[in-house]
Amino acid sequence: QFLYHFCRYYSTWGHVATLAEEMKKGADSVPGVEVTVWRVPETLPEEVLGKMHAAPGREDHPVITASQLAEADGILFGFPTRFGMMAAQMKAFFDSTGGLWQAQSLSGKPAGVFFATGTQGGGQETTALTAVTQLTHHGMLFVPVGYTHGAGMFAMDEVKGGSPYGAGTFAGADGSRVPSDAELALAAHQGKYFAGIAKKLKWSRFT
Repeated sequence: QFLYHFCRYYSTWGHVATLAEEMKKGADSVPGVEVTVWRVPETLPEEVLGKMHAAPGREDHPVITASQLAEADGILFGFPTRFGMMAAQMKAFFDSTGGLWQAQSLSGKPAGVFFATGTQGGGQETTALTAVTQLTHHGMLFVPVGYTHGAGMFAMDEVKGGSPYGAGTFAGADGSRVPSDAELALAAHQGKYFAGIAKKLKWSRFT
């Protein structure tokens, strides 16, 4: 029996999409886990996206609907930061899940977060903290990565995103910075770690 694990994200310049792919690689390494990467609907018009030099939506990552969330056994949510909180596109998607909330369709499902910020002080922790409110109202189980990635999380020899709340990257104010090897490694680790936790939770229901 497979554990169906969704990685759902919004990405403006492609940084969060890159992290999502690394999450998938990590999760795919866990036997019995099947991962699907989805993106949430865009809310900005094409004209505005063009002025922002936004990356085109990845065709290999289909657009998800709120009802499809209930099919997952665990969900990792990824999004860029806007003034220390999740981007409006992701918040709009959460706002569309009222039916799931009323039925508590996501209650008991594990969830984690990952993110991208423009600067070092842009919200690598506050974005995660404020996102937890969405999970709480749905009754989801927040699974942080903690310091399970080991020594690399304590290293101070380079600038890197990520925190005990989840993997992260710095995009730069203009989006020109790309995720570093250290950031990608943490994302892959989080995917594997989260999938292992989600698998244990699912199997425990049958014992």
